[in-house]
Amino acid sequence: MHIGKIIAFVLLGSIFMTTWSCRPGSNTDPSFTAEVNPNYNEEAKNPAYFHRSMKRLTDIIVHDIFSPPQASRIYVYPSVAAYEVLRHEYPEYQSLQGQLNELQNVPQPAADQEICFPLASIHAFLKTGKFLIFSEEKMEMFQKEIYQEFKDLGMPKEVYDNSIAYGQLVSDHVLKWVSTDMYNETRTFPKYTIPEDPAMWKPTPPDYMDGIEPHWREIRTLVIDSAQQFTPPPPTPFSEDKNSQFYKEMMEVYDVVKNLDEEQIAIAKFWDCNPYVSHHTGHVMYATKKITPGGHWMGITNIATQQAKADMMKTLEAYTLVSISLFDAFISCWDEKYRSNLIRPETVINAYVDEDWLPTLQTPPFPEYTSGHSVISTASAVALTNLFGAEFQFVDSTEVEYGLPPREFNSFLEASAEAAVSRLYGGIHYRPAIDLGVEQGQKIGEMIVDRVKTSPNQLGKSE
Repeated sequence: MHIGKIIAFVLLGSIFMTTWSCRPGSNTDPSFTAEVNPNYNEEAKNPAYFHRSMKRLTDIIVHDIFSPPQASRIYVYPSVAAYEVLRHEYPEYQSLQGQLNELQNVPQPAADQEICFPLASIHAFLKTGKFLIFSEEKMEMFQKEIYQEFKDLGMPKEVYDNSIAYGQLVSDHVLKWVSTDMYNETRTFPKYTIPEDPAMWKPTPPDYMDGIEPHWREIRTLVIDSAQQFTPPPPTPFSEDKNSQFYKEMMEVYDVVKNLDEEQIAIAKFWDCNPYVSHHTGHVMYATKKITPGGHWMGITNIATQQAKADMMKTLEAYTLVSISLFDAFISCWDEKYRSNLIRPETVINAYVDEDWLPTLQTPPFPEYTSGHSVISTASAVALTNLFGAEFQFVDSTEVEYGLPPREFNSFLEASAEAAVSRLYGGIHYRPAIDLGVEQGQKIGEMIVDRVKTSPNQLGKSE
């Protein structure tokens, strides 16, 4: 090595042995403050950074009109990436490697570098999320804004650069893991084929959309052993016989919708969470876009963590565990949907009872059994109960920005039960899909709570 390089290396090494990675005034980037703030790392541990980042991701999911199963995938991988970074700031939290299927060898931070783990974690979240959405420019605008806020805290430029580099390293590792989850392969699988069997699902009005994600069962699960691990009992056999159990279940939907009171209508609309609802007036068609069911539960997680005054790590822990629950619950539910492939109430009622009958909500484009809301809401509620307790009262204001008033709940499971029965009020599910969907979600949630260990303050399996 050239003698000049050796001298420079020694001098550089002596500088990095000091307490700070750089001295005040050493930042030449004009986007940094002039002086180093020794408290920058504490100020960086503000959970609002994660709340805002998750909200931006949700807004982009709504804008890009991702389906509910796809949205669960977009939530979970950025959350896991961020968790694996931030836990280094909180050593009592355990890594998820070895706990989530095929997640191994997550890169560790360099021992000789000072890193602001909150910044590195936010970068891992946003960089991973950006890869999974379409509207990358919307994420880039947010990144520019929030990264400047971190710079304004007064951290040394070297720490900033180290933090971005480590967040990028973990994100790259997680994205390699993402690439093996079978999502890309399922993009090439055939579309849903409409069967002639009168018992099987067919596209519904007004748009008669193709069945969404008929191969989602092929996606790699994170905690449960397989998509088939919690297969529910088969649905009630289809029958045109007016004395049959199926006909009675169909007529229950018909009668309930015809006799809804104002509260039941409000419940149905509050939990609609249909990412794409089309409206037809004559020859004019327009659509409204909303959060997915998973997005609603991420919103509840936001509310719960803020109400509990959770710190940054506890906040991220909650987002991560709920997103894991959503992800596996959707895989399990979609496995059953396209196995039983049961026809929706709207199709049956229009064919055999009343051709002019309409459900309260627009029927979503996939088979009926089991109810996705019932499965994913219960699994999410079990995860949140494990973190914050069985009697956590809260006001759910998630739907306020979509023109709906908030609703109050005495517990997460009370909220999930209302989400489940809302599908009956909405006229889009028979009773067994709801009740057995709740059981399915409970089993999934309990397995995740039992298997995934993050922090010592988890409460254990929900009762």
